[in-house]
Amino acid sequence: MILHLKAGVNAQRINELTTELKAFHIRYQEKDVLITGAGMKTIPVAIEKEVEKFWAFDSDIQLASTIYQKEKRTVQLGDVVIGGTTNHTVLIGGPCSVESEEQIRSASELLKSLNLSVLRGGCYKPRTSPYSFQGMGLEGLKLLAKMREEYGLAVITEARDATHIDEIIEYTDIIQVGAKAMYDQGILRACAKTDKPVLIKRGFGTTLQEFVQASEFVLSGGNPNVVLCERGIRTFETKTRFTLDLCGVAWLQEYTNLPVILDPSHAMGYAYGVAPLAKACTAMGVDGLLIEAHPNPKVAKSDASQQLNYEEFTALKRDLETVAGAVGYKIV
Repeated sequence: MILHLKAGVNAQRINELTTELKAFHIRYQEKDVLITGAGMKTIPVAIEKEVEKFWAFDSDIQLASTIYQKEKRTVQLGDVVIGGTTNHTVLIGGPCSVESEEQIRSASELLKSLNLSVLRGGCYKPRTSPYSFQGMGLEGLKLLAKMREEYGLAVITEARDATHIDEIIEYTDIIQVGAKAMYDQGILRACAKTDKPVLIKRGFGTTLQEFVQASEFVLSGGNPNVVLCERGIRTFETKTRFTLDLCGVAWLQEYTNLPVILDPSHAMGYAYGVAPLAKACTAMGVDGLLIEAHPNPKVAKSDASQQLNYEEFTALKRDLETVAGAVGYKIV
């Protein structure tokens, strides 16, 4: 249940109610808000006079639900706004991993030449094998921060686990919680304590319910700036890396108030399918796309098969502008 308290309820009483109801307390849209588990369906008679409005739910998808807030939330990603009624699809580009200053600088120059403003690059890589490239770590984070200063780009990178979440928060503009990390409550609770945007990727064996509930950890901790990212789920199919769940995206658009980004690169796993998938995503009126681009994908240290070269990325951006225009959107 979500309860909006009346303006006259003082801080001491809010603390008492938080304890009595075993609730979270946040400030949202200039309101004092209490959130309890979905098992609570009615408010106690003793506190009725202190409650301005309340909402009951069938599940613990609450703050992210359109039952609570029908309008899509807006989140500031550097110089661009995602979500709301902007009708923008934010194109986020860059390599899977930061590999060198020369490489990440070339990606930054590419984005600037295309009038794009959000740079991605992994620094702590959650690889399936311990023998694979694990990322540059803090050195990579510092390179991303350097690109931000030199090119005016917002930067996003992934937290592998809670041991380096403070570094991610310090050096980046957008915190990415990866598919393998979305159950890490240390990461989620740390993200709840900042006001930086948090992009949560859906785990490849995760239901929509579990996916959105991960966002509730961040929202209920006081950070309203959450974006969901569908990146493919594991199915019986073996010819592609994962299966991009566009049906799930339609559900998220209908029943949640969070901006939705899609990652066709990780879903497909092969460069030849990234562009068609990206066009299909754009036609759905999604809020953003996360697409990997590398100056020479053949020598990439991670996910070489799925990264576009710069010519392919440039051509895709041009094609996406046409698709977006057909559905009343704009690529930014």
